[in-house]
Amino acid sequence: MNSKRQIEIFSAGCSVCTEAIEMIKRTACPSCEVTILDMRDPDIARRAKSLGIRAVPAVVIDGTLADCCAGRGPDAATLRAAGLG
Repeated sequence: MNSKRQIEIFSAGCSVCTEAIEMIKRTACPSCEVTILDMRDPDIARRAKSLGIRAVPAVVIDGTLADCCAGRGPDAATLRAAGLG
């Protein structure tokens, strides 16, 4: 059984977020389903808070906040180690 990885990118629409989104899209594999979530939406912001997100951009892979996003921002190597790609 081949299930898709759920990749959620929490973004505020800033240029740093845009760069991270493009890097993640380039790095994602065919079995990755990438979703962009707008932190300006109050429901998305509440969900982000429940996941422990304190800064954007932030990446959640299969429901778990990626280590790279717990304060430093995303990088490709750390995201690959977390299951992206």
